[in-house]
Amino acid sequence: MPRQRRKADLPVKICATCARPFAWRRKWSKVWDEVRYCSDRCRRERKQGFSNETEQPLE
Repeated sequence: MPRQRRKADLPVKICATCARPFAWRRKWSKVWDEVRYCSDRCRRERKQGFSNETEQPLE
């Protein structure tokens, strides 16, 4: 059985929407190079054109 990795040893990226760090997840193992957002919420907000959480959508 392989040794388990500590969470601190996992790769980290910065979310393109909220600028918070997020760690590698097993479900992202095949597409880690393509992952840009920490959550579905951040991905949706980026597509809608929000500049940040406090402002209205850009028109």
